[in-house]
Amino acid sequence: MMVFPVAMIALALPGCIPPQDPPAVGYPRSASSPHQTQRQQPVEQDFPREQQDESYRQAPVRHPPSARRPSTRTTRQPQPRRYVPRDDQRPYEPQGGYRSEQQGRPSAEDRSGTPALAAWQARPVAPSAEQVDPSTYVVRPGDTLGVIGDRTGAGSEAIARANGLAAPFIVRTGQRLSIPGGRYHRVAAGQTGIAISRAYGVDWSRIIAANDLREPYTLRVGMRVLIPGTSSRSTAAERAAAFTLDIDDLVTGSEPALAANQRPARPSTSSARILAPTQALAPPARLTSGFDWPVHGRIVTRFGPGASGERYNGVKIAVPRGTPVLAAADGVVAYAGGGIPQLGDVIIIRHGDGWATVYGHASKLLVQRGQAVRRGQTIAMSGDSGGAPRPEVHFEMRKGRTPIDPQRQLPAI
Repeated sequence: MMVFPVAMIALALPGCIPPQDPPAVGYPRSASSPHQTQRQQPVEQDFPREQQDESYRQAPVRHPPSARRPSTRTTRQPQPRRYVPRDDQRPYEPQGGYRSEQQGRPSAEDRSGTPALAAWQARPVAPSAEQVDPSTYVVRPGDTLGVIGDRTGAGSEAIARANGLAAPFIVRTGQRLSIPGGRYHRVAAGQTGIAISRAYGVDWSRIIAANDLREPYTLRVGMRVLIPGTSSRSTAAERAAAFTLDIDDLVTGSEPALAANQRPARPSTSSARILAPTQALAPPARLTSGFDWPVHGRIVTRFGPGASGERYNGVKIAVPRGTPVLAAADGVVAYAGGGIPQLGDVIIIRHGDGWATVYGHASKLLVQRGQAVRRGQTIAMSGDSGGAPRPEVHFEMRKGRTPIDPQRQLPAI
């Protein structure tokens, strides 16, 4: 039997004993790691912020990859590219987007606390027409048609029409001119055709015909307007109380008179700009886009004569309340307000080349007079204002003063 020294046995014995796990640092190793022992998770203590001084701040411990805390940060998955329509397919939206529906539009009522006045309300007209008797005038040296109008009290336009004078309305010394008689109202700054017709109790359409006014029916300061005769002997207050507006009045008679040295305001794309009601507005000269429907829904009233004999100058489209109402074409807002009770809140847009569109029964107006809009831009929210029996949109198209059937101009709705 061989005898080994005790020293040799002591040296070989540690190799036969399995090594102990080193003290764990941080979180336990994963389950796949060998020699894993169950340890209690360290308890993290929350200290008030005021107690977190430098004594609690320790240098970060760098753990081996297998012992690092799992990341709780989620990786953002790539999203599919959103379809972006072409400019002619999407509604126009101003830079920065629209205000929320709760905020509405920045109206004059919101800023001042009182409703904004229309031009004919801000600058009412007192009946001051002068009666001129028919006569004959002999042209003097240095006379012009304007001077002759001032001397006789008649309108220069009426004198030109009565004598067959064409632009530039040249008259010769010694020429005999017929002066047409009648009542002539001298237009003052800021006055509108609607205010003039209201003062005299005469329909604005009759004044247009008597004075042969043409598109865009702009009055000038100092112009003498012939007032057709009327058999009414009511007072000015009674005439004002009985006065009612229609779309034709707003399209042709709502612009204030323009002074000789005054330029009309240019359109702006901002809904924050509020024009003074007596500030004249430059209408667009040319139509720059096609037309489209302002909403898509069921047509409940069609263009033309109705069952009870009344005539509809547009169509009524039933849509849910709060449906965005879109501009049918590029243009400039000529009117935004509630001047026609039966149509509620109304917007009128001029598009150039004599075209205009009308949008009624809105629950919220999102544009201002003088604002330039693009086809497809949201201009209002649909509603049932004006006594509509349901949420709907009253929509008209006009060429000059002539209503046009939208269903004959636009694709099937």
